[in-house]
Amino acid sequence: MDHTRWLDEEEMRAWLAFIPTATLVARELDQQLKEDMGLSHLQYEILVHLNAAENGALRMTALAERLINSKSGLTYQIGQMERDGLVRRRPCEWSKSGVLAEITDEGRAMLERAAPGHVEKVREVLIDVLTPDECKAIADGLGRVRDRIIERNDGGSCW
Repeated sequence: MDHTRWLDEEEMRAWLAFIPTATLVARELDQQLKEDMGLSHLQYEILVHLNAAENGALRMTALAERLINSKSGLTYQIGQMERDGLVRRRPCEWSKSGVLAEITDEGRAMLERAAPGHVEKVREVLIDVLTPDECKAIADGLGRVRDRIIERNDGGSCW
């Protein structure tokens, strides 16, 4: 017996709108940051998370989890950013095997220069297209989706 809960017309419309939109928004943000600042969107997000962290540093494993990125992918990005002077790696004081990624003064300056253009692009491609009610509905709904997936993946550890 078939127990599949097929998508109804409105659910299918939502799904088919979500998939290309997520890709297109990500592509637009990545392109803007690359053209304006020479950063990928992931590198920008790394700077955001490190800047917001206590003492400007996070363990690499914690940073990978926050970014929902693989450890190897993050290691590559941090290496690129370290080469450019935006971050540095250092041993973790409380764990022999742990490594911290730390934002540098150059990284903070880059973030400060990049943020205005990035926010403008976020507004252009997403926020200003939506009504306040639509924005709230998307934030609420996608927030629940994110939380459910993270909860299913071992209580927050995606890797």
